[in-house]
Amino acid sequence: MVNQQIISGRDTTLSIEDLAALRENLHEQRLFRQEQLQQLTVPATSRTEALLDRRAASQLEVHVKLAASARMVLADVEAALTRMDQGRYGTCHLCRRPIARERLVIVPQARYCARCQQVREAGR
Repeated sequence: MVNQQIISGRDTTLSIEDLAALRENLHEQRLFRQEQLQQLTVPATSRTEALLDRRAASQLEVHVKLAASARMVLADVEAALTRMDQGRYGTCHLCRRPIARERLVIVPQARYCARCQQVREAGR
């Protein structure tokens, strides 16, 4: 079941076309993150690359954080696709209200409406 409501003057209606576009976006993001993780986890293939990797030890932390971030986004994308398949896509996990269409267009893997996301971030 897809949210088909208008709340506080904001359009939260997701048309079939919206859902198709959001699903395509999520599939593209999944492919990008999978490729990114594959590139980040490929071991050095030559001695020169291994030497460069050692010299660039300071970049190792950035590399590790980038891979962790890619895994998190990939998990969020997979979860959004699952919610779509189950008919629960577009509903905030906290308040259970519809997530604004505009927010989903920008962040299609969003689990929370903008208000609940702000509350979560303020609590960090």
